[in-house]
Formats: sequence, structure tokens, C-alpha cells
Amino acid sequence: MAVASVSRQGPIGNLAFEDYSIYNHLSDEELLQLAIERSLTDAQGPSGPAPQEVRFPPAQQPPQPAEVEPMPTFREVRREYALRHAALHAQLVADPADPPDTDASSTGHTFDGDREKLLAWRRRNTSEEVEVKSAEDVPSLNSAIWKDDVERLREILTTEPAEILNKPNKEGWIHLHEAAYYGSVDCLKVLIKAFPDLINKRSDKNQNPLIMAVARKSLPCVEVLIAAGADPNITNRGGETSVYKACEKGNKEILEALLRAGGSATRASIERVTPLHEAVGNKNLKMCMMLVEAGAKIWAQNIYGIEPLFTAAQVGAVDVLNYFIKLGANINTQANDGATALYEASKNGHEEVVKVLLSMTADVNRTTKSGLTPLHVASKNGHTSVVLLLLPCTNRAVVNHSGISPLHLAAECNRDEILEILIEAGFNVNAQLSPNHCKMYEDRRSTALYFTVRASNVDAASMLLEAGADPNLDVFNPLLVAVRKGNMEMASLLVEHGANVNACMPTHPTTFPAAVLFCMKHRNMFKLLLDNGLNAEACFNCVFGNNTHPPVKINRSTRDDLYLHGLEAPHTSTVQFCEVMADPINTPWVGTIIDLLLDYVGHVKLCSRLINLLESIKDGQYIREKAKPPFSLLRLCRLKIRKQVGYGRLRQMTTLPLPGRLVKYLFYDDTESQEFLSELNCGCF
Repeated sequence: MAVASVSRQGPIGNLAFEDYSIYNHLSDEELLQLAIERSLTDAQGPSGPAPQEVRFPPAQQPPQPAEVEPMPTFREVRREYALRHAALHAQLVADPADPPDTDASSTGHTFDGDREKLLAWRRRNTSEEVEVKSAEDVPSLNSAIWKDDVERLREILTTEPAEILNKPNKEGWIHLHEAAYYGSVDCLKVLIKAFPDLINKRSDKNQNPLIMAVARKSLPCVEVLIAAGADPNITNRGGETSVYKACEKGNKEILEALLRAGGSATRASIERVTPLHEAVGNKNLKMCMMLVEAGAKIWAQNIYGIEPLFTAAQVGAVDVLNYFIKLGANINTQANDGATALYEASKNGHEEVVKVLLSMTADVNRTTKSGLTPLHVASKNGHTSVVLLLLPCTNRAVVNHSGISPLHLAAECNRDEILEILIEAGFNVNAQLSPNHCKMYEDRRSTALYFTVRASNVDAASMLLEAGADPNLDVFNPLLVAVRKGNMEMASLLVEHGANVNACMPTHPTTFPAAVLFCMKHRNMFKLLLDNGLNAEACFNCVFGNNTHPPVKINRSTRDDLYLHGLEAPHTSTVQFCEVMADPINTPWVGTIIDLLLDYVGHVKLCSRLINLLESIKDGQYIREKAKPPFSLLRLCRLKIRKQVGYGRLRQMTTLPLPGRLVKYLFYDDTESQEFLSELNCGCF
């Protein structure tokens, strides 16, 4: 079988060659027709006319390539495709029982898709069983619907069998769904007239065309479907009707049309959400009134126990709220978790709704199942104006009974302004979380101060401390948190207000103050703690002394845990300072740390492990000599004075009429200490 050939010689994109092509003036339809005629001529055999070879005039011959043949242009490939398609078509007509094999040997392109289409054509035109296709196999149908091309749609309806057009696609859609979804009103009218029995056909999600039109807010399509008898009470897979969808989309005109057509105002979804709930959610008072007039129940509850009035408070729909109150709705309605309408309004900061509910004597002390009041949630979310409205009405006994103070929530969420308001209102700054609330946190925090330290909120921590907050109430001292974070400002603030610098950690027992674990690399932080009473002597109390030490077991936590960071020991054992310094992570600071500690101790002995560690560093010999007696009298006097005065009163020495250099000497100010020592040696004092 001969196929008309087209020369593909010439450079790619050679516009001159395209202009001189004898097929350049032909349209796609004309090319296809020409290919069919030539293919049919080939199929007639010797009795038929011989095919004419396509030749170019001498002046129109394309230029010959120098070495390699270039790729064909797009138009050339398209011509080959048309010719090949027509040839296959012609052979099927000549011998439908033996369809030709399609291959890419002649053109370099596959035609498997054509083969399937042509085989389908043969089955439609022979006595074989027809393979039913879906509407999506007729791409021109959807194209006509999308463009709302009525003429093209009518043409398709007259040429394509109904069993093809009416078969759903993979999503269960038919042509009516497409027209309703895309708002093609004219096509929808034609399709309804052609297929009136499919007006309520459902998709795989149980959506009929009316629900789709409502969801797309297409009022004209909705009116056409209703007029044709579409059922407004058919539900989708979620139990939602067309009326529900209209309320969800907030379209009053469509809702009105559906209600006139008999749509139910009370039918709820599978979660028992009614159209009235959805209308309230859109703050649409007109729609709410229409639904109530149509029989909607204002006390209907969904599966979460939420009534329409609750939803109105939740979204801040003041007009709708007032409307329901006039109808007698319960202003103290509660959801399944115990939250009230006032609670929801307070949570979302709807000041006007809160005012309305309070004016109607809503119960401000009614709590959720977790014990929280509206004041709690307003404080947590930072709604200052709502907090000011609730404070005078809230019963403090109810708040205390809840096991958590609004101060905790304000501190946790960094609500500084509300924190200040609550402190001024007299809330207890040392209130502690109940055991049940404490268990919600791995560190078992209990005070509002801990929350502020954890968040590095110095201003909030300062407010609480100045109001009398005790920095030593939590299981894990807040000072340890500040030290671990390297927050000098916070640590100084806590120390100034009496934080225990020698605090221990229950989960990580040590023979020395736990804060040492977290400031090995921070000399300034270490010195701050030493100046304010860190027990340096405890670092040198080793149970092994000069004897041989057992090997160090280093078990570091894989979690980013504040309290189990670095060297980790079993709960049954106690870690010693020398074991911590033997950790390879800390050995670079052995000399600096021990040298600094020796300034704050008197007669101490270095254990064998510390001596071995000092032998391996540059200044180790000097530090070892520093630890040996005799010690300087001035050094011993400074230690004795600090111990006798006490670290709490030592911080008050700046208020006493003492020489400034003396005070600085007692606080290890190096520059002033050297001058003071010189004057003492000269007998100036």
C-alpha cells in the first residue's frame, strides 16, 4: 500500500521551504481528505488509477543538506500523521476483518491510539458488539459545554449514541453535571430536554446537578434545574442538601429559590449540622430569618452539642445573636466540652458579643470540663478589652478551683499587658498549677514565673518578681533554665530576687550545684553564680580523693532536653565534679574553671583525677600550686567576710557607707581588688 510521500529535506525552521510547499495552502481538513482519496486509490489495486507521485517544480526544489538530514518541521509531521491516519482508515474500509498493524517504521511515530479508535469505528459499523464509551471519550462534548456552545452540542447529540453520552466518567459525572458545574445555562436547557430522566443523576459523591450548581453559586442554572423538577432535598455523601450548600455559600437568592421549591430547612448533614448553623456561620441575618420562617429549629445541636446561638457567639455575629435571644434561645448553651457561648466569644475576642451576653446575665463562672472560665481563655489569647469586661464578674474561688491561674496562661503566651492587668487585679503571683496540669509538661513547671523564664521574657519575669514571685518554687529552678539558655540578663534578675544558685536537679543528682553543668563555656555566667553564693567547695568534695577513680561512663541524651543535657548518669548514682570535667566535651575548660573556683574556696584538695587533668594542660602546674597552702590572708579574709555576711545581705552592701573599692574587692572586681590590696599593703587602712 502506497502512501503519498512528502519530502522532508531542508533545514529545520526553513521558512522559505514552508512557503514553497505545494501543501502549504491546504487546511487540516483538506489534507485529511486528500490522504483518504489517495489511500482509497491505492486500495483498489491494479484496476484503479495509479497514484501520482508528488513532485516539486524545478524552481521549487528544497535545498539539499550537506551531510545529515535535519528533523522534520511540525507541519510536516502533522501532514504525515494525517496521511497515515487516512491510509489506515481506507484499509479498514477495504477489509474490515483484517485491520492493519500500526508501526513507526515508515514515519518514526506510533499510531496505537489511532488503531484503537479505528477498531472502535469498525465495531460501530459491523455486526460486532458495540463497546460503550463514556462522555469523556467525546472531548468535543465537554468542550461545547464549557463554551456553552448550543449549536455544537445539538450537533453532537444527533451524531453520538445516547449510551455513549450518558455513561459517567471516572468521577461519576455526566454531561448534566458538567453543565451545572460550569454554569452553562443554555447547554443545560438542551441537555435537560434531551435527557429529562437524568435530572437527579448522582455522581460518585452523591452530588446531583442541582447541588453542583448551588455550590458554584449559579442562580440561572439553579432556576433551570428547579423548573425541570430537580429535587432540592437530595443529599451528597456528607448528608448535605442543596439548601445546606446555599447557606454554606451564603447565597440568599439561591436559598430563596430552593425553599420555594420545597427544600427542607431542617435536614442536617451526617454531623447534624443544619442549614441554620451554616447561615449563622456566614453572619447572614436575612438567611437565618428565612430559614426560621421555613421551620428551622434554633435549638438544633450538631454532634458537638453546638447550637446556632453558640455559633453566632463564636463568629461574632451580634445581629444574629440578638435575633436568637429574642426568639428565646438559651444564652448559657454549652457544647459537649462544656464551653459556653460566652466562653467562645471571649476566646475569639468578640467584645460586642461579650457585652450582649453579660447584659443578658450569661453565667460568667460556668466552666469547661477542663475547669477553664471565659477569663482564662481571654487571658490566654490576649484579648485585653474582654479581660477587663470579665474581671469584675469572675469569681476568684472558681478560678482557684480550676487548678490553673489566668496568670499562667498569660505568661505562657507572652501576654505582658494582660499579665500586668491581672497582677494589679490582685491575682496570686505564686499560684501553682495543680498536679494534673503539671503533668502536662515534662519539666513539671508550676509557676507563672517559670513560663516567662522559659520564654526568655525578661519584662514579664521582672513584673512577677517585683510583685513578689518566689523564684524557688518549681521542681526545676527557673535559674537553671536561664543559665542553660545563657541568658545573663534573666539570670542576674533571678539572682537579684533570691534565686537559689545551689539548686539541684531531681532527675540528674550531683554532688555540686547543678548550674555548674550548664555554664562550663560561659565564664561570665559562672562568675555571676560564684559571686552570688555558688558553693564552690562542693566541686572539690570527691569520695575517691587521691585513690584510683573508676572509669567515667558518659551517656548523653539524644533528646534536646534542658535537664538531661551533656553528662547523664543513672538516677541511682550521683555525679561528681571531677567526672564532669573528665568528659571530653568539658576538658578544654578544665584550667579556666578550676582556676576560677579556687578563688572562691579556702583549704581544698584536688583529687587524683583533677590533678591528672591539670597535668595535661599548659597552665596546669600554676593551678596546682594555687590549690596548695599556705593561702593569702587577704584571700581567706575575703572568703570569711562573704560567708559571715551571707550572700543575701552581701547584695545589700552597696547601700552601706563603705568604701566602693572595698565592696568591689568583696565581689572580685579584679581591677579594684589589685588597687585595694596595694593600699592595704601600704597601711592605708
